[in-house]
Amino acid sequence: MAVVKTNGDLKAAGTGRLYVVATPIGNLEDITLRALRVLKEADLIACEDTRQTIKLLSHFDISKRLVSYHEHNEITRAPEIVIELEQGAKVALVSDAGTPTISDPGHRLVALCLRHGIQVVPVPGASAFVAALAGSGMVIEEFVFVGFPPSRPTQRRKVLRTLAEEKRTIALYEAPHRLLDTLEDALEILGNRPAVIAREVTKVYEEFVRGHIEDLVAAVTKKPPRGEITLLIGTADGMATHAGAGAAANPALTIPLARRVDEIMQERSVDRKGALKQAARERGLTKREAYKQLLITRDE
Repeated sequence: MAVVKTNGDLKAAGTGRLYVVATPIGNLEDITLRALRVLKEADLIACEDTRQTIKLLSHFDISKRLVSYHEHNEITRAPEIVIELEQGAKVALVSDAGTPTISDPGHRLVALCLRHGIQVVPVPGASAFVAALAGSGMVIEEFVFVGFPPSRPTQRRKVLRTLAEEKRTIALYEAPHRLLDTLEDALEILGNRPAVIAREVTKVYEEFVRGHIEDLVAAVTKKPPRGEITLLIGTADGMATHAGAGAAANPALTIPLARRVDEIMQERSVDRKGALKQAARERGLTKREAYKQLLITRDE
């Protein structure tokens, strides 16, 4: 096992270093003093989109040599950057916004640098899902970040099924035009859990939409969102905590599940399968969990 020590000093002698630099996700004031120093002193800045990075650098009066590094050229560009690093260059890696390698390009370059014995120094800063979690109001002592779910419905649903038993808050990114489909799939597969949509975090039109997944489906149906989306989904057990005295306010949540299924069948003239699905949504349960409870409570 190789152990490499670094003090993060940009001017230290020897082989070059790769600096993984987080940049603002919207508000330019969120850049750190250290990030500005590293960008000013670097020999080369590898960036996802040179046009976006030039805007950032121009705002802070920084002029540097830029090279594009994105998902479509990283196989060939990473070795080229490593050659410069081995010759002593100090390279700053940035993405369009946020922290490189976190749902952004960069992992291949970082891994290649480590294989070549080149030091990799993280320069931490903004990250959309961390900011969204901090402002969500949800229980976040433990969480799992899954990045962007697959765009294809079959694969997306497969991923959601793997999260059905997850007991931690789930954080993911989604494109605005796919958000409704993802919410509807989550409602069916995960149940009606507490959830938050964090939109355009740190930007002018920042918005948090809080509620349960059913509430978010209604909100997105009424007003399709724009911009960058972070979706947070709580656990089924979190429903009672989120609602406070919700159980007392909603007697449907306190009666045995089997009896509630019978009520729904009579009230809505639906079959048992449809009634179970609705009851599961009310209680923030997956269909599997609801079926298990139904077997337990059917004689109560």
